[in-house]
Amino acid sequence: MTTLDVRPWTADLLGDGYQQRVIELGDDPDGEGAVEAVLVRRNVRDGEQVTGAVLYVHGFSDYFFQTELADFLAERGQAVYALDLRKSGRARRPGHTAHYVSDLATYDAELETALEVITGECPDVPVVVMAHSTGGLITPLWLDRRHRAGRVAPVAGLVLNSPWFDLQGRPVMRGPVTWLLRVLAKVRPLRPLAAKEITVYGDSLHISRTGEWDFDLDLKPLAGFPVTVGWLNAVRRGHARLHRGLDVGVPSLVLRSDKTHYSKTYSEATDRADTVLDVRQIARWAGCLGGEVVSVPIPDARHDVFLSLEKPRREAYARLDGWLSTHL
Repeated sequence: MTTLDVRPWTADLLGDGYQQRVIELGDDPDGEGAVEAVLVRRNVRDGEQVTGAVLYVHGFSDYFFQTELADFLAERGQAVYALDLRKSGRARRPGHTAHYVSDLATYDAELETALEVITGECPDVPVVVMAHSTGGLITPLWLDRRHRAGRVAPVAGLVLNSPWFDLQGRPVMRGPVTWLLRVLAKVRPLRPLAAKEITVYGDSLHISRTGEWDFDLDLKPLAGFPVTVGWLNAVRRGHARLHRGLDVGVPSLVLRSDKTHYSKTYSEATDRADTVLDVRQIARWAGCLGGEVVSVPIPDARHDVFLSLEKPRREAYARLDGWLSTHL
C-alpha cells in the first residue's frame, strides 16, 4: 500500500458526471517543487452495472477528455477512471516543465495509488489498463515491474492505443541520437530540443480547425509542448527496456493505424493516417510485451484511433469490444 495523500472527490472540468481526485506526490525528485497527479472518474449512472474497471493513461502533450470512449466502456460494464500524470494536463502547476520526468518509473507512485483507489471503490473486479502513445510505453514498463514483483492482480488486461515503442526516423540515426541524449541529459536535462512548431495533428483534431473534438488547448496545445533532453532520454531508456522483452503478465490488445503520413501541412491524408508515430515500429515491437498479444491495424485511423474519422473509429471500437468480450 502507498502512503500518499489523496484528496476527496471534487468537480471536474468535464462537467456533470465526472469528478477528480488529487493525488499529492510530495517533492519532485527532479527538483521542480511539489507535484501531484489527478485521477478522474466517470460517475456510474443509475441503472449501470459494474463488472470491471478501466484505468486510462494519456500520452505526451495530452490529458483525459475522451468522454465518448468513457461512455462506450461504461455501456459494457466498466467503471472508468483516467489518470493525468504529474506535470501533465490537470496536474501541471506553475514552475513545472510540462510532462518532465527523468525516469519513467517515477510514474509508478501515481499509477499504484490510482489502482488502489479503483480497487477500493470497485472491489473484486478485473481492471484493464488502457493507454495512448507515450502512456503506451509507461504502462507496460510499470506492469512488467509489478509482474516481476509478484503483483499482477487486479490488473487483468492491457489495451494500447498507438503506443510509442521506438524513436521515429532513420535507423542509422537512432544510435547517435540516443548516445547524445544520454550525455546531454546529465548536464542540461531541461533543455528543449530545437524543433519547428507543427500543428498538423492538432489541426486535424480540434473543433476550431478541421476536427470535431473540443479539448482545452492550454492542456493539449495544437503544436504540443516542447520536448526536453532529459525526458526524451528517459523515453529512450524505456524503449531499450521494452526491446529487451517485457512480461506484463496479462493479455494485451495493441491498436494502431495501418499507415503513417508525416507532413508539415494539413491535407485529407492527415485525417486517415498516424501523423505522429511510425506504425511499422508499433507492429514490430508489440510482441515484446510478452504473453498473449493481439496487434490490430485499423485502416485510415489517426494517431489516437478513438479520435479518428467515424468509420475507422467504429472499427476501433468494434475491435475493442470483441477483445473485452473475449478476455473479460
